[in-house]
Amino acid sequence: MELQTIQSRIYEIRSQKVMLDFDLAEMYEVENKRLKEAVRRNIDRFPVDFMFELTKEELETLRTQIATSKRGGTRYPPFAFTEQGVAMLASVLNSLKAIQVNIQIVRAFVYLRQYALSHKDLTEKLKKLERKYNKQFKDVYEALNYLLKKDKQEIEQRERKRIGFKRNNEGE
Repeated sequence: MELQTIQSRIYEIRSQKVMLDFDLAEMYEVENKRLKEAVRRNIDRFPVDFMFELTKEELETLRTQIATSKRGGTRYPPFAFTEQGVAMLASVLNSLKAIQVNIQIVRAFVYLRQYALSHKDLTEKLKKLERKYNKQFKDVYEALNYLLKKDKQEIEQRERKRIGFKRNNEGE
């Protein structure tokens, strides 16, 4: 299974990266109904930080983001599994396919975590550069403004209408 395929099925719900039961059932090649039965039979293995059931509001929000089944969607809100919940799910399903898929899923979660960390580092570096160079550019901008204003004032001074006596340079 390709890493990109798995990553496209990882959603952020309640500020957590999760995978949904129907996507996992498809990847494990089992019916979603059977996956949920296995989870319910072993519910003690799935504390709230491993798995939770989506609320109706979360499900509606999710439906606007992803395609639902052709039968009109799911009857019951799906389970959302965190990385730890997905790992526990492999032990509950206990099949060779579940183990193989879980290895790929764990790799996808690790890749996303590494990407997020490197992205965070890059963002911080860019912010530091902006702060450093914005101050320098601000100084240059102020110097240019001063020079432009100075030149403009000198030109205006020379071209202004003179008042007072005119000198007669012809020696009269």
